[in-house]
Amino acid sequence: MGTPRETRAEQAEEIVSRLEEAYPDSTISLRYTNRLELLIAVILSAQCTDERVNTETEHLFEKYDGPEAYANVPEEELAEDLNSITYYNSKAGYITESCQQILEDHDGEVPDTMEELTELPGVGRKTANVVLQHGHDVVEGIVVDTHVQRLSRRLGLTEEERPEKIEQELMEIVPEGYWQQFTHLCIDHGRAICAARSAECDECVLADICPSEKGDSEVDLASGDPW
Repeated sequence: MGTPRETRAEQAEEIVSRLEEAYPDSTISLRYTNRLELLIAVILSAQCTDERVNTETEHLFEKYDGPEAYANVPEEELAEDLNSITYYNSKAGYITESCQQILEDHDGEVPDTMEELTELPGVGRKTANVVLQHGHDVVEGIVVDTHVQRLSRRLGLTEEERPEKIEQELMEIVPEGYWQQFTHLCIDHGRAICAARSAECDECVLADICPSEKGDSEVDLASGDPW
């Protein structure tokens, strides 16, 4: 079992420092060319891999250009275009309704505030944070996806389980200048080393400060289950 730094703030700073060195090119992996494509890609990425989303959006973004195209296409046709994406029927509905709302309430432009974005169908705080950060260069929170949720608990940064609560605690301890990058670093490390079912603690640059490290710890703090 690793020994965390004395305070959670010190732990967070050390985690960021080490992961930055390990993943110097860490950034968003979804592919897009404008704010609407970003919004659609993030909606599609819920409970689906970015790799799968990128494969599907390659042809999707060629077929549909602008909110009018998505707002006017029959929902069944859009769903068929997305049929390899998890929950594609629901996501097709979210995209159609969001684009209709963008046209009616926002002059065809993707909104640039948390309040307006989260009023769009299928858009919660996590999705809104991604769109604000990468579409509008507005950083007012931390994106808490499954990797951030898992690593934050394993590394002793929070004991909360709900993403909204985790975000609030992380915003208190992660330096504000790293709010955006923290997510990308956690995603890269979660994919490469600290996966949900197969944490490779022997290869982890954080093992010596991780209270979930499998060498001595009997419990995965992310799930509360024994290793």
